[in-house]
Amino acid sequence: MSGARGFVIAVDGPAASGKGTIAVELARAYGLPHLDSGLLYRAVGVTLQQAGGDLGDEAAAVETARRLDPARLDDEAFRTRAAGEAASRVAIYPAVRAALRDFQRAFASQAAGAVIDGRDIGTVIAPDAPAKLYVTATPQVRARRRWLQLQKSGEAVRFEDVLADIEKRDARDAGRADAPMRPASDAVLLDTSEMTISAAADAARRIVETALSRWKSSRQG
Repeated sequence: MSGARGFVIAVDGPAASGKGTIAVELARAYGLPHLDSGLLYRAVGVTLQQAGGDLGDEAAAVETARRLDPARLDDEAFRTRAAGEAASRVAIYPAVRAALRDFQRAFASQAAGAVIDGRDIGTVIAPDAPAKLYVTATPQVRARRRWLQLQKSGEAVRFEDVLADIEKRDARDAGRADAPMRPASDAVLLDTSEMTISAAADAARRIVETALSRWKSSRQG
């Protein structure tokens, strides 16, 4: 990516594919700072609602994105099922995405490198990232993972409702005019449908090791 000096790992994929867990593991393994870009959109949606705003109000969503305080990203309110739906609602607005794009690109341009996970990191935010993964799984598997996560956090919700949320978000993300969710042409596909978290993390590290070796060689040349 333009201006990047370190080794950047872009991890994309749909909701509950395992990309966030994999990104955290990669950041730990390589000693790199990590950004969950989805939290930015969750923060915008939840913050807008907390202020009494309407998710259908594009202008209000854009203003909220421009005023977003990154220091609040560890707020547990941003990790609920409702926050995920709110994020999907505000992420369809091109101006919201533009408002958050500079923050993400600056994060990716750190001298130390970075790991960023999201839905358009390898295609829009860091198109020149040396390592790109597209992590996916079937909607049913992803819905079950999210359902179990919500159950563990104390949210009472039916599996069927979570599956419907997943399918609705996939359709909404795929239909975005400015950056539809899709793998970068040079991303390595990692389907975690039949994998444990440990196996998926191991597979991701092998992919990154190959990319890292190639990146080091290119710098030496």
